[in-house]
Amino acid sequence: MATTQDITAGQDWPVDEAPGVDVRAVLPSDFRLASGEALAATEVVGRIYGAAGAPLVVVAGGISSGRDAARWWSWTVRAGGPIDLNRVRVLAVDLAPGRAEAVTITTTDQARLLVLLLDALGEPVVDAFVGASYGGCIGQAFAAAFPGRIGELIVISAAHRAHPSATAWRGVQRRLLAFARDCGREAEGIALARELAMTTYRTADEFDWRFGGAAPAEAGQPYPVCDYLISRGADYAEVTSASRWIALSDSLDRHAVAPEAIACPLTVLGFTSDRLVPIEDIRDFARRAPNLRRFEEAPSIFGHDAFLKEREVVGRALHAALSPLYARPSELAA
Repeated sequence: MATTQDITAGQDWPVDEAPGVDVRAVLPSDFRLASGEALAATEVVGRIYGAAGAPLVVVAGGISSGRDAARWWSWTVRAGGPIDLNRVRVLAVDLAPGRAEAVTITTTDQARLLVLLLDALGEPVVDAFVGASYGGCIGQAFAAAFPGRIGELIVISAAHRAHPSATAWRGVQRRLLAFARDCGREAEGIALARELAMTTYRTADEFDWRFGGAAPAEAGQPYPVCDYLISRGADYAEVTSASRWIALSDSLDRHAVAPEAIACPLTVLGFTSDRLVPIEDIRDFARRAPNLRRFEEAPSIFGHDAFLKEREVVGRALHAALSPLYARPSELAA
């Protein structure tokens, strides 16, 4: 059974210290993924933030995101922010699989796990689902598989399919991860794969703007841009495993949802510099959706990571999409 408690509304919390309460749902022993595999986990774990009695907004991000949404998207999920914790409740969930698991999991499987938690919480309908990157794919899957359980969907930096060029980049990362894991050098493999991934998340223009300087003294020594990538890779090696990354990366490449199957009101935001999710695919997704409310595209030097960096553009889109919810009075606890 999930447990939760009321959160006091109206407090101006620091951006990275918004209070949240962890909630849990037992995973049924007969739960199976679409692949037929079982998860090692025994529960689904999430966290609720925000104003008690207010509309419920699910927030999901990239494969590195989890239930700590007020930290990984701190400028967004906060009191007075684009996703305003004074006016809505936010539910964020730890993505399956666990750290050590290598399973074949789809975005619809992630949506089914979310439903288990919603059922345990007694929440039949999500007022809005805000999904960015992989979270946007999960949001699409949730809307298509459970149309009666969602009010509206906001998708940022995600399309209805994986582009073959993105699959190519991620495929190299997966093979690198598997090779390093099988050689007993998993942490080094994760770090190298993360370095490669960072070159696809960002743009050539950003690297040109940020990095330059003289070449190192000897061949094989890192250039300034390499120092940045090495530090990002080392940090990531501490928080994930090769098996989990392979599973979630593969899940991105399996993602396929017919835009026509998303019946709820839809807001879509894409960035023209995104190489992982080309703007042409996002335009096609928006064009084919039957209930498109708003579509916006914007330039960004940050590429795929624009959903984390472009505060003005993302904030404006979120405010426009969620403002009808903000107009509702919250049933605050006494």
